[in-house]
Amino acid sequence: MAAAPALKHWRTTVERVEKFVSPLYFTDCNLRGRLFGATCPVAALSSFLTPDRLPYQEAVQRDFRPAQVGCSFGPTWWTCWFRVELTIPEAWVGQEVHLCWESDGEGLVWRDGEPVQGLTKEGKKTSYVLTDRLGERDPRSLTLYVEVACNGLLGAGKGSIIAAPDPEKMFQLSRAELAVFHRDVHMLLVDLELLLGIAKGLGKDNQRSFQALYTANQMVNVCDPAQPETFPVAQALASRFFGQRGGESQHTIHATGHCHIDTAWLWPFKETMRKCARSWVTALQLMERNPEFIFACSQAQQLEWVKNRYPGLHSRLQEFARRGQFVPVGGTWVEMDGNLPSGEAMVRQFLQGQNFFLQEFGKMCSEQFWLPDTFGYSAQLPQIMHGCGIRRFLTQKLSWNLVNSFPHHTFFWEGLDGSRVLVHFPPGDSYGMQGSVEEVLKTVANNRDKGRANHSAFLFGFGDGGGGPTQTMLDRLKRLSNTDGLPRLLLLNQFHDVVTGSCIQIVAEEAMCHYEDIRSHGNTLLSTAAAALCAGEPGPEGLLIVNTLPWKRTEVMALPKPGGAHSLALVTVPSMGYAPVPPPTSLQPLLPQQPVFVLQETDGSVTLDNGIIRVKLDPTGRLTSLVLVASGREAIAEGAVGNQFVLFDDVPLYWDAWDVMDYHLETRKPVLGQAGTLAVGTEGGLRGSAWFLLQISPNSRLSQEVVLDVGCPYVRFHTEVHWHEAHKFLKVEFPARVRSSQATYEIQFGHLQRPTHYNTSWDWARFEVWAHRWMDLSEHGFGLALLNDCKYGASVQGSVLSLSLLRAPKAPDATADMGRHEFTYALMPHKGSFQDAGVIQAAYSLNFPLLALPAPSPAPATSWSAFSLSSPAVVLETVKQAESSPQRRSLVLRLYEAHGSHVDCWLHLSLPVQEAILCDLLERPDPAGHLPLRDSRLKLTFSPFQVLSLLLVLQPPPH
Repeated sequence: MAAAPALKHWRTTVERVEKFVSPLYFTDCNLRGRLFGATCPVAALSSFLTPDRLPYQEAVQRDFRPAQVGCSFGPTWWTCWFRVELTIPEAWVGQEVHLCWESDGEGLVWRDGEPVQGLTKEGKKTSYVLTDRLGERDPRSLTLYVEVACNGLLGAGKGSIIAAPDPEKMFQLSRAELAVFHRDVHMLLVDLELLLGIAKGLGKDNQRSFQALYTANQMVNVCDPAQPETFPVAQALASRFFGQRGGESQHTIHATGHCHIDTAWLWPFKETMRKCARSWVTALQLMERNPEFIFACSQAQQLEWVKNRYPGLHSRLQEFARRGQFVPVGGTWVEMDGNLPSGEAMVRQFLQGQNFFLQEFGKMCSEQFWLPDTFGYSAQLPQIMHGCGIRRFLTQKLSWNLVNSFPHHTFFWEGLDGSRVLVHFPPGDSYGMQGSVEEVLKTVANNRDKGRANHSAFLFGFGDGGGGPTQTMLDRLKRLSNTDGLPRLLLLNQFHDVVTGSCIQIVAEEAMCHYEDIRSHGNTLLSTAAAALCAGEPGPEGLLIVNTLPWKRTEVMALPKPGGAHSLALVTVPSMGYAPVPPPTSLQPLLPQQPVFVLQETDGSVTLDNGIIRVKLDPTGRLTSLVLVASGREAIAEGAVGNQFVLFDDVPLYWDAWDVMDYHLETRKPVLGQAGTLAVGTEGGLRGSAWFLLQISPNSRLSQEVVLDVGCPYVRFHTEVHWHEAHKFLKVEFPARVRSSQATYEIQFGHLQRPTHYNTSWDWARFEVWAHRWMDLSEHGFGLALLNDCKYGASVQGSVLSLSLLRAPKAPDATADMGRHEFTYALMPHKGSFQDAGVIQAAYSLNFPLLALPAPSPAPATSWSAFSLSSPAVVLETVKQAESSPQRRSLVLRLYEAHGSHVDCWLHLSLPVQEAILCDLLERPDPAGHLPLRDSRLKLTFSPFQVLSLLLVLQPPPH
């Protein structure tokens, strides 16, 4: 072998090696061109198309027609089944044989009635290993089936991945043949690509970089692609380089392979079921070929789908779980959004998820909460994790912030109540790495905690639309496991868009159907519960008014009358209980408080006054004054108007349904109404109201009723919108006569403060934030709260409270938010703090109205309360049947401290309780948590924002 010259030109050497492994250039003579050897066509190919996602046993009975390479099939969301008949040539004995399959769409290979591997060009899985080494006695003929979904890994967007799906898109089969696979060529290609990555990644100023390039150049010199006998010499050169170990001080990367699959996003739920099968069966194949490979799955819902649709695959997953190679992680039902779900919904995620993992795999997930892809992080997540036995958290999405770079990758996160969890953001800023040198070096360079934390996670595998790791990724990471010049790779390969609306139309429609089913079942349960409450209680026929909240309520209700009409009544219902109401015809409008007065001036303006607050509306429906009557304090800023609808242009940089950019604030346009449109609705007494119409644009309109009830501390705005816009953003604003540098927003099980100014980039990036039922702007002694029943985007800039109402993105769903909407928001001026003024309770009451249910005959004669609390600082959020409740005799109560204070509270019980025990969020009793019951009361002690769960065992019924 000729000696290499002493001086080598960097660029030419790099490009020489690049061309030697290129899949595009010189494939007639380079190494890449020798990856596959002899080929032969499939013996026979046939197919059929169906709009349905058929089970295997049904599909193979269908009428298959002859097909050929180059054929087209579709359209989008259909399925093409191929029957592939194979005959392996006798001359290939001793060789590794693959079925090479390249088609658009996502494929799944079936063999002997079971799924065996996913196939997709996007996920770099274009061949299926028929045999590692063809034996003398191995069968030469076999029949496979390939189920091809007419969609890609990331759906079927028209023009871009986030565009609405192209319903007429067609797909093509471009390759289907048998081929001999040269494993030694594959390994040489892996080595050369890694050496190139090291040389380019470390750069010209690094000694190890030149060593890598020199080694790669020497390998090209000695390796003749046409002579396999030269391959071992080249392999030895690579092994010598990769065998030079790094020091103990090197940063350690934990390579974590996973297959992140959005439960639905740019494809429907039913396609996700098949994505899971395609991805996980491929992972099983990798486990079989790589005994050190450990694969983890983070979403119980997807596992349940596989259990029901692919029972054989599910059994194999259970088998590999027993071996320790398949490891469920995360503990939740799905990788949920961290902003919108309520606190109890988050608890249910863990409760149902953990129970599933325990039942199907023998143990719960106790190591970490896994949420790589989410749109936010509730400050109560650490406490919820603690309550479920989890102390660590892995996530990724925060690193994608456009404005600010988060200052840490490994840190302790302290929640609202003081609970702490160890958090890790993988410094590579992606959960879709592919094991390249460039990605490994980026992980080390990006790490914000160098010195303090010498370990990082490295998430690799095709994700979002599934796919997962490939054998090539595993081979790369094995080779880089402990090489001088690179961080050390401990190979641990492990494994959220519907609720936010950032999904395609078909997913939104499916979700609405699910919600309709939930409402239907819920109404049935409600009727059954009402009948059970009335059982055995004598009384007249009539209505039962049910209060699901843990405080006494006196409110105006519209009660049904015979013939479908309604009448207003002032009713009082005890805490978490009911009160009987006689038939509406006998109701007397008793007014212990000042009635509501309604006055319309000659200019068309209207005043509503209930003695607590006084509301003035201009002739177009805007709020010109809101006065707290007792103090005479005005809540609306001088010279300004509230209930001002404003329209913004809403064109993000790319992610249409996801991102709201700061520059949209520069396009603010007030929506102005016409004088004379405001009219009196209800004329006073128990209720007063005024209503108006507003033309938002030539295509969209709004109607609103402004309502004030007797005794109510807030004014409600019942709103109906017919929305037909494109890239517009509708908000409503209330300029307040309040000054504060902080505003308060409700989150799950509590609240937190955010700045009302833009002093820093961190403040500016929060030009819009998320909130649940209320936000409040208070100064000493006075404040203004904005409540709502279904909106989550909010902001307070200076003294202007703003509620985001509707957007109009066009990707990935061109119909998102289009059509008719109904929602209610409310404005509540208050004396003192929002805690003492009852803002929290008011927001709950707005969201959970009293229920008027027909009382079965006979209806109960007296009121009844199941539970009540001695302190307004504590909220009884949930009453549910215990998950493991013998004879349904156990209840779980979930309570939390809502004011941000230390407090002792008495819980009053009307149920026959035998035993009361504190438990965690998974309903596991605390051995030291037995509580004494004193005169049907339990004493509970809370720290700020603490969540307590209480297991109540009821006495058995008398025989």
